[in-house]
Order: sequence, then C-alpha cells, then structure tokens
Amino acid sequence: MVKRTNTFAVRPLSNKGEQLLRDLLDASAALWNEVNYERLMRYNDEGGFEGEGVWDADTGQLEGRYKGVLGASTAQQVIRKNAEAWRAFFRLKDQYHDESNTSVTEHPEPPGFRGNEDDGRVLKGVVRKDAYTVEWGDRSRIEILVGSELKGRYDHTGRLRLEIAGDPNWPDYEKQGRLDLWYDETDSTFRASQPVTVSDDARATPLAGETAALDIGANNLVACTTTTGQQYLYEARSLFDRFRETTREIARLQSKLREERHSSKRIRRLYRTRTRRRNHAQESLCRDLLERLYAEGVDTVYIGGLTGVLDTHWSVETNAKTHNFWAFKKFTERLACTAEEYGISVEARSEAWTSQECPQCGSTDRTTRHQDTLTCPCGFEGHADLRASETFLRRHQNSESSDWRTRRVVTNATSE
Repeated sequence: MVKRTNTFAVRPLSNKGEQLLRDLLDASAALWNEVNYERLMRYNDEGGFEGEGVWDADTGQLEGRYKGVLGASTAQQVIRKNAEAWRAFFRLKDQYHDESNTSVTEHPEPPGFRGNEDDGRVLKGVVRKDAYTVEWGDRSRIEILVGSELKGRYDHTGRLRLEIAGDPNWPDYEKQGRLDLWYDETDSTFRASQPVTVSDDARATPLAGETAALDIGANNLVACTTTTGQQYLYEARSLFDRFRETTREIARLQSKLREERHSSKRIRRLYRTRTRRRNHAQESLCRDLLERLYAEGVDTVYIGGLTGVLDTHWSVETNAKTHNFWAFKKFTERLACTAEEYGISVEARSEAWTSQECPQCGSTDRTTRHQDTLTCPCGFEGHADLRASETFLRRHQNSESSDWRTRRVVTNATSE
C-alpha cells in the first residue's frame, strides 16, 4: 500500500450552498485560531519550552462551542490537526538545536493563525475521513456533514453537496483520509485535498535498471545525467525574476501598513500566488523529468543536498533561490513521492565538490566557475551543472558499469 493525494476544485451547487460552505470554513478557521491562541499562551508562559501546559488548553470547551456549526467530528478534527502542527513544530525545534542535524537551518516558528474577520479570515477547514463521501464518475460529487446550527440556519438537509471539477489522479483507492478544504483567493475557487491509500498495483514497474543523478543548483534548478547517455537541464530564470518582483511588491505593501497591522488581504493574496507558482513549477518539473526517466528505463535516482552549494556559493540571492523560491526540502519530497508512482527509487548520496571537480583531470582546487560555465587550466570548459551531475553519477556507479558516455542534452524552461 502507498499513500497518494487527490487534489481538485469543488463548486457548490447553489448560492445558498456557497454561503453555507463559507460559514463552515470560517468557523473551522476560527476554531483553529482559538485553540492555537490557548496553546501559544501556555507555550509563552513556559518560556518557549514544550511542557504539559501546551496540551492543557481547554479544547473540550472550544469543541462544544463550535460543534453546532461544524459537527462534533469536524470540530474534533480541527483540534487534532492543530495538535499535529504543534508536535511538528517541537520536532523541528529539536532538530534545529541538534548540532549533528543540518536539515533545519532556520529557527522554526509556532503554528500560525488564519487571519481574523476584519482582515478577511483565511477560509480553510478539515473534515474527518468518515464525515464525507465521494462519488467519482461523469458528474463527480462530494458530500460533507455539517452541524445542526448550519442545518437550521439554511434549512438544509445536513449534507452539503459539492461538484468536483476535473478527474482525480487516484480514483481507485483502498481508503480515504481526512479532507482539507480551502478557498483560493488567487482564482476565486474552492479547492480540496484528499489523501488516499492505493494498492501497490497502482505503481508502474521500471522498464530496465538504469540510473540517473540530479544536481540541484541555485541557478539551474535541476541538471540530470543518466546511464543511458541522456542529459536534461531545467532552468527557471524568468520564474525566479517574477518571484523577486512579487517579493518586492510584498515588501512595499508591508511598509505602507498601519503600525498595528501586520498583513492585508492583498499581501496574503500575493504570498499565495507566489507559492502556487512555485508548487506548479515543482510539480511540472518532477512529472516531466520522471516521465522521461521512466521511458529510459531508469529505476534509481541519486540526489544530493545543498550543503556544499551553500557553503561554497552562499549569497543573499543563492539563499533566496534555494530556500525561499525553490524550497529544496519540499521539492525533494515531491520528487520522491512522484517517483514512487513510476516505481523509481530516490536515494540521497553525497555530492560534495562535484560542482568544482574537473571531469577531465579531477582537479577541484584549480577550477573556476563563472555563472553556468566551469573551466580548468587543463583545458576543460563545459556547463558546470551538467558536468556536476555527470561527475555525481560516475562517483556512485560501479566501475564495471560506468562505460557510458553522454550523448544529448535536452534543455527545459520550467513553466509556471
């Protein structure tokens, strides 16, 4: 069994249904905020340490206040999801303070709030796995249980029906998880995310036993070399330029806020737009690359970390690209998840100095990199990231199977 996620847009079937859905999501966000506030106050009272106080918040009283709108099962699920967010925060905090762990480089922050009514609360909620049903077909539908208060307010049946737009990636699943629902202001659309468990038969089987290595960079997003002799290069300079433009506009709007305000509807919309562009670019890149690798018979992909990149080439712009814009950790997780669909395994390997190593003479201290070009006094000159992925692959290939040569480079501009 493997876990997957169906993500799709949903549409209420009437104006009354849309308002009911908005009230449901608003109440869910409000409950999250109240639970989060109670836990944050106890966390601050304990001087920023994890203690019993964080878990002593009176969530039962809050559940009782909101279950008339949300239904008892959904209210419980919102509280449980907030607890999961706090546990994740404490895990990240422990990793940040662990000197032997380099995966968390920035101090984590406690779970955030979902706005307020005056600023326009973020409409976001969660539904327990047994509180909704899905019907896939020509007219796909989803039904969600709502609380008695909403049922009476709208003279409703108590089961909110929503139309599903588009087809799911995984319609044939063994079981479903809890449903996430939110309103996407960037395109005025309600969206849903449904975790599902599918059988192993849903995964493809690699066609051969070839290998690929990926060099994740700050300039070119991905450079790939395979043992079949192919090379792929994915660059996204125009996308990063738009990322920086959006970031500057966010900073400009923040500078104009009143002293007591920290955000606005416009700023939140820009943040979400920026994130959606990045997520779409990641999904498109992973899907395109892995379809190519599967067709070539690749069954294993080597991927390295960014430690060497940041230590050797750190700059404000490099940091912005790798952490904020490209979100390296999220990308590697998305790559591994997508690769699993194709039966391709992703293995983390050391790629130290591959970006500086001359593939011709092996020198690392005499080479020079200028933008995308790597040169060496021995006479070598070539594309730095492609050569790095080639060196990375050779380093982890057995000598008896490394008599391959690169043949063709396919350059791709990552789309938005």
